[in-house]
Amino acid sequence: MTTSPSINWLTDVSVFAVNRLPAHSDHFYYETIEEAKCAGQMALRHNLNGNWKFTYSVNPDNRPKQFFQTDFNCSGWGDINVPGHIQLQGYGKPQYVNTMYPWDGHNEIRPPEIPTNYNPVGSYVKMFTLPENMENRPVYISFQGVESAFYVWLNGEFVGYSEDSFTPAEFDLTPFLTEGENKLAVEVYQRSTGSWLEDQDFWRFSGIFREVYLYTVPEIHVYDVAVRPELDSTFTKGTLQADLKLLPADASPSKIVAELFNADGQSVATQNGEFVDGKWQVALAVDGPKLWSAENPYLYKLYIHVYDELGKLVEVIPQKLGFRRFEMVDKIMKLNGERIVFKGVNRHEFNARTGRAITKEDMLWDIKTLKQNNINAVRTSHYPNQSYWYELCDEYGVYVIDEMNLETHGSWQKMGACEPSWNIPGNKPEWEEIVMDRAISMVERDKNHPSILIWSCGNESYAGEVILNVSKYFKKADPSRLVHYEGVYWNRDYNETSDMESRMYAKPADIEQYLSDNPDKPYISCEYMHAMGNSLGGMYKYTDLEQKYPMYQGGFIWDYIDQSLYKKDRYGNEFLAYGGDFGDRPTDYGFCTNGIVYANRELSPKMQEVKFLYQNFKLIPDRTGVTVKNESLFSSTADYVLEYSLSFEGQELYKNTLQAVVEPQSEGRFEFDLPANIAGKSGEYSIQTSLKLKEDTLWAAEGYEIAFGQYIYQDGSREIAAASGELRVAHGDVNIGVHGRDFTVMFSKQVGSLVSLNYAGNEMIALPPAPQFWRATTDNDRGYAQNYDSGLWLAASLARKCVDIQLEESKNQVDLAFTYKFTIHQDVSVTTVYSVYPNGSVRVNSKYKGAHNLPQMPIFAVSFKVPADYDQLEWYAKGPEENYSDRNMGARLGIFKNQVKDNLSGYVMPQESGNRTGVRRVNLTNKIGQGINISSVNEPLECNFSPYTAFELENAQHIYELPNVHYTVVTVAGRQMGVGGDDSWGAPVHNEHLIHADKEMEFEFIINRIES
Repeated sequence: MTTSPSINWLTDVSVFAVNRLPAHSDHFYYETIEEAKCAGQMALRHNLNGNWKFTYSVNPDNRPKQFFQTDFNCSGWGDINVPGHIQLQGYGKPQYVNTMYPWDGHNEIRPPEIPTNYNPVGSYVKMFTLPENMENRPVYISFQGVESAFYVWLNGEFVGYSEDSFTPAEFDLTPFLTEGENKLAVEVYQRSTGSWLEDQDFWRFSGIFREVYLYTVPEIHVYDVAVRPELDSTFTKGTLQADLKLLPADASPSKIVAELFNADGQSVATQNGEFVDGKWQVALAVDGPKLWSAENPYLYKLYIHVYDELGKLVEVIPQKLGFRRFEMVDKIMKLNGERIVFKGVNRHEFNARTGRAITKEDMLWDIKTLKQNNINAVRTSHYPNQSYWYELCDEYGVYVIDEMNLETHGSWQKMGACEPSWNIPGNKPEWEEIVMDRAISMVERDKNHPSILIWSCGNESYAGEVILNVSKYFKKADPSRLVHYEGVYWNRDYNETSDMESRMYAKPADIEQYLSDNPDKPYISCEYMHAMGNSLGGMYKYTDLEQKYPMYQGGFIWDYIDQSLYKKDRYGNEFLAYGGDFGDRPTDYGFCTNGIVYANRELSPKMQEVKFLYQNFKLIPDRTGVTVKNESLFSSTADYVLEYSLSFEGQELYKNTLQAVVEPQSEGRFEFDLPANIAGKSGEYSIQTSLKLKEDTLWAAEGYEIAFGQYIYQDGSREIAAASGELRVAHGDVNIGVHGRDFTVMFSKQVGSLVSLNYAGNEMIALPPAPQFWRATTDNDRGYAQNYDSGLWLAASLARKCVDIQLEESKNQVDLAFTYKFTIHQDVSVTTVYSVYPNGSVRVNSKYKGAHNLPQMPIFAVSFKVPADYDQLEWYAKGPEENYSDRNMGARLGIFKNQVKDNLSGYVMPQESGNRTGVRRVNLTNKIGQGINISSVNEPLECNFSPYTAFELENAQHIYELPNVHYTVVTVAGRQMGVGGDDSWGAPVHNEHLIHADKEMEFEFIINRIES
């Protein structure tokens, strides 16, 4: 046992575990059957979470070097909570970087060197007294996660050292314990050799961020369990083998008995263990086992009973397990004989207040959210998660790619260019042991979880012999799973590292090219649909591949949750901050906000599209019935009720339910029972179908909708009633006023627009309407340099010249036409015609004349302001969440209500948000019901009602920078370009969702008054 710790270990690639105990399975164990069956808190475990004494040092030279000694007085130190990050508890500052190393620009170093001028050290002290049930027994300590390297002392004696932030580090404390109070001292370094291997796209924290506990063991203890449930080729016969490692190694139990129970608590099989080839084994046979899948996560429970030499029961281990067979068959990944499609997300462990120190409640919320939104798979990007997460995935049913803690992005990719001259680990043998240790630690801990289908060799670390050897280790240690590694895309000499072709952010066309060329491996998108800010446009192009190409087996959206942190502005108000907001440099700013869930665990509107496109059940209604396509592998629709309804112009006329049982991988047709003559009026009808849970489940309540489909049709022609009555026109020198009963519509020749819309004394126009071609740039727009390429449309939106005004008067109608020219091109013009009718309605027609050699146009719209008191909205449009032309498949036509403030989505950096497509009509009123109605004439519109103009949003980097709200900004568009999302650093919006400026365009709408 080494007793002389050295700070030089921090830069010694060969030293990463000193006196650390071997990695083992994460099973629970108890001393009695009753405790095991309750499966509550382990009595043999003592939690050390909570308050610790703490001091912070900027670098090792400033640390209190002798703080671990028993006579060193730490009572005057500050406090810190464990688990938790140092930088989120008032010490130092968090830093966000993506690919570059956090010291880039501060230090010129190469691995395994680390900065000496800035390497924060956290010195922790915890005083504890052993609980009675641990006295006179061996005692160990488990650190579930410490970033990035740490030394441990007990009562002044050195205990051990460890690196690898995301797998447990355990040490034997027995030789160092004393009666009464014990002093535990832990010294945590932010930067070490391991930091070169932990260059993930995340916030750079340090500290003891997962739980810490003491544990003891019975006199004979199974310290490692390896369960291998296997199925024969017919999936009807199961065998279960459990390999056990005992402590002490020479223990001689009188017997070990294993009993297997099904999910109903009934005993299925019992068998005594055997001592074979120097180790204990248990083997059981199970006929007709129920199989585990994400759709039906059926778990058995194995109880292992250990008896000492005298026949006394000393330990009981309850181990959940699932029978499933995952394999490659004819170049296709199959689960239990069926082709699997991963409808997945990448998931960081994250909480907006506590960073990666997340709670069980966080994880429960996450797992339910995945299930509720048809997400069936998670890649643990890019490190092993807490053990509880895998327990939840086993129980709730989520497929997992378990990824080892390895990313060396900054060592081979600089500003997007591949330059691996000093890449690690590469082919460097001196790095193999430290990398392999991380692989072994993950496999040994996580091997018993049925939810894990694939081991991943890490992320974005290029390729080479070291990672290839990791893959070989995975395959040898665990043939029941496949191996993933995307990095071979960059160096095909190491193609055998990965069992599947895995790429990041490939365009749909590139994927199709691969799949059409007789490939050797199935394809997954380990990262796709970069969901940064207002994104996820065009996702349907990827999910369309699922049924077209059997070797396309899905993908994992980047990513699940925004990594933004709560911070206070200078006035003490909380806001969600991103990189750079803490004075951290270098930084990658807002690139950490890629989630389909906001950091505060509220759903982003992007989730609407994910839920729809990831549906296993496809509902395709028409006027008389619905076709149900069940793309599930193992589940029928029997657990759901099919609800259908008929609506006219958004108003529901009829609703009913029917039983629609469709077996997996098949489809069925079901007819509606609609009352005769219910649809007698001319107008727009919609039939909506949805599948809803019959009963409560772990993840949702009875009645929860899991799938929907809609059919829209028109009966007869849509007619707009002609208004009759008299209009009076007042021809002023500057203004033209059109007056009717209780209203005035005024136009200004000087302003060149409509300037007043006054209904019964209430003025609706706070700022005159004007043509608009610019939207507040989204993160994807910025990545595509739209502000550079299309910036002239920003200028055109801010400045125009009215070059012509035409007035036409008739008995029942007055038309004012304004023609505008723009400096961006002499041929570009917009003519906006306002037609005023005797009932006070105003018809607005906007016509664009284009020109060649102009860049894409973000939006073609008319925008104006009304007073902010008008903030209540009722839509007959696609919703309920915001949607865009390339992200509206998950939206449904209906009547929805919200407020103007709700349309500022929670994207951390202000940008375009809140749009609705398919707008037939929308009411904008104040709280007493007065206001205006905007409705389409021929084609549905796109509309946005926001508290801010596009330009106010454009100029703000944070929500708190936006001004106080004084107006409601109304933007009525003939068309807005899509939001894109293939990636956020250069991928354009797909062509069919762009607006080409050389085309003529026209749209129109009607403004009607609403009286309370």
